[in-house]
Amino acid sequence: MSLANTPRTMNKLDYLRLMMSCREGDKREAILLRQSKGWFHVGGTGHEALGMLAFGLGKNDFLYPYYRDRAIMLARGLTNYELALAYFAKRESSSGGRQRPGHYSSREHNIVSVCTPTGGGLIPAAGTAWAMKLADKGEVTLATVGDAAMRQGEFYEAWAFAVQEKLPLVLVIEDNKYGISTPTEKFMALNLRGVLSEDLVVKTDARYVENVRKVAEDAYAKARAGEGPTLVWADLDRLSSHTSSDDHRVYRDQADIDAMFERDPIKLLADELIAKGELTQAAYEKLGEEIALEVRDEYDRAEQAEDPRSSELFLHCWGEERKAEKPPLEPGSVTMVDAINKTFNKALEEDPNVIFFGEDIEDPKGGVFGMTKGLSETFPKQVFNSPLAEATIVGVGVGMCAYGMKPVFELQFVDFICPAWNQIVTNLSTTRWRSFGGWSTSMVVYAPYGAYFGGGSLWHSQSNESWLCSLPGIKVAVPSTPEDAAGLFWTAIQSDDPCFVLVPKHVFRVRRDVEKVEPLPFGKAKVVREGSDVTVVGWGNTVHLAEQAAEKLQGEVSLEVVDLRSLVPCDYETVVESLRKTGRLVVVQEDTRTCGFGQAVVSEITDRQEWFSLLWSAPRLLSRPDVHIGFHPAYEFEALVSVDELVEACRAAMD
Repeated sequence: MSLANTPRTMNKLDYLRLMMSCREGDKREAILLRQSKGWFHVGGTGHEALGMLAFGLGKNDFLYPYYRDRAIMLARGLTNYELALAYFAKRESSSGGRQRPGHYSSREHNIVSVCTPTGGGLIPAAGTAWAMKLADKGEVTLATVGDAAMRQGEFYEAWAFAVQEKLPLVLVIEDNKYGISTPTEKFMALNLRGVLSEDLVVKTDARYVENVRKVAEDAYAKARAGEGPTLVWADLDRLSSHTSSDDHRVYRDQADIDAMFERDPIKLLADELIAKGELTQAAYEKLGEEIALEVRDEYDRAEQAEDPRSSELFLHCWGEERKAEKPPLEPGSVTMVDAINKTFNKALEEDPNVIFFGEDIEDPKGGVFGMTKGLSETFPKQVFNSPLAEATIVGVGVGMCAYGMKPVFELQFVDFICPAWNQIVTNLSTTRWRSFGGWSTSMVVYAPYGAYFGGGSLWHSQSNESWLCSLPGIKVAVPSTPEDAAGLFWTAIQSDDPCFVLVPKHVFRVRRDVEKVEPLPFGKAKVVREGSDVTVVGWGNTVHLAEQAAEKLQGEVSLEVVDLRSLVPCDYETVVESLRKTGRLVVVQEDTRTCGFGQAVVSEITDRQEWFSLLWSAPRLLSRPDVHIGFHPAYEFEALVSVDELVEACRAAMD
């Protein structure tokens, strides 16, 4: 462990002051809310002793906190003024006013931005811990979560991965016995005998500072020694209601509440210091008065700080735009799989921070379609098989991004994206924006995609790009040629943003003569066939459908085929330039009609008067109807757009 990562220490009298400052901040926010100053408050009362967890951490260690961890934040180095800025949702706050109070974030202190869905940060925490293990610098990740969140499936995935890889992760369960108003005793896994191995669980009465210090010291030492994770069961009380929107007196007896306050961690520490002669009652009371004035002043100052600027709504949606570079592919006869494999190989060779992770991607299999063939043999420290757990795949990638690595992770089929959906929606797409640029998720996720090959059925034939396109903050591309696949992957790997590259299975093995390889940024469409009568817009498999239709209509209707290649961002200008020639638009997609991306294309063109006026006939959209794809090819090809249907649509556009 380097000197820069040496943990700090604090004596108990100073720590009492920190706890009291923490409590006073909670009181101040509650008062301000009653004065209609602010919108929401979530308290950490009763959890203050856990702040001692921060003192065992060094500068380079990471925290994934829980929204009741105000004391840990103060102990880590944040101030009440910074927490006050968050309470008032000010522009200077860690989220720029985009998140509720309690959603801590600090790049300077390695406090990773908190997401609201409980437990949503646990798999990313395991991802950061894995990155630390690979870097081998003796660093530790601390993650905290409430007891109710233990029933989230993502808790089990995170913990299983941490145990499997012996990660330097300390996961603290803050057991205050309630999930809002519901007692958690019968739900929480630690109370269900046999669910978790008790060998890795350490229970402590977290109302006492010394207990927290000792359990943290042991857990961190174990993690730094490479001996794996520890699950800390922190027994404590929530002395307040769940949030300002709750009143715990509705569901808790007053006697129960009174008994809790006898176990108040601040009272326990103050009583200990007074009993030892290190503090007098009078000094304790004076200290409380001083702290109250200090905190009030900090909140008064924060209240006067600048509010968010509405003009900055779109700030930090995207990272820095980098100039696209030529991908590592030479002209010649090649398949899409070959082109992707060559690109991956070069990326791994050039950057040791590029990490591949996915189901069956290691050799000898090299992925179910061979896209990673030979990579794990050549780069055994960068290419790894994942468990059969899509949330783990994406969540781990999010955490590795926080540490500074470049994940390029595979989902075996895009059809299996749903188990990862929480991580995609909660963290991958939102982190940069919600942290006001403090954190980013510059990750590549790729997956085989699409149909037109028969026998795929419901979960091997989907084209669901519209799901991803609807999420702000994610780039989405669907290549149709080997050179475009290489170009888009090369750009995605160097991008600051999370990028999805969906690779159409139907053309995986199609060998094509690549004549020219050029840099390909996201957001650049291509006219793959020039024409004068109808503009046909497609992506992925449907580009080849359009080319076949153009051949059938040769001499009758001249089709100009536009391959979007990138859906987000989308190059509408190239489509419009084509329409200036043809005046007619046909969009063809594999996805379902309702809310498919094709509808977005039609909507954009018809929504702007100057573009709409280019049309000589109504635009047409050809899609799979709103129906699933069945196993028998008869079902599949009935659902999908055919070449003949596209031909007829183009003829109709001429009427």
